[in-house]
Amino acid sequence: MQRITDKQLDSLCEHLNRLTNNPLEPWANGRANVGNYHISHAYGGVCLMRHVNASGGATCPLGQGHGTKRELYNEMHAYIKGLLAAQEVTV
Repeated sequence: MQRITDKQLDSLCEHLNRLTNNPLEPWANGRANVGNYHISHAYGGVCLMRHVNASGGATCPLGQGHGTKRELYNEMHAYIKGLLAAQEVTV
């Protein structure tokens, strides 16, 4: 089984930000870019986060908290497929 890397997760995150027309960088000029998706590393795991206000407040749109890179990789692919289906775009 292929090992999931930070680079792969960052690439998926960039794709997600482009797909949703959100800023690619989490922070600019000391303020959070609202809407930006980014990867959080904590508690020995990873989690997809999204800024919800300019002060840096964030939410976990997948609702799973921090887990393994493989879990996040699979969840992000499912999330992106769901967004594409909602936009009536064929994957």
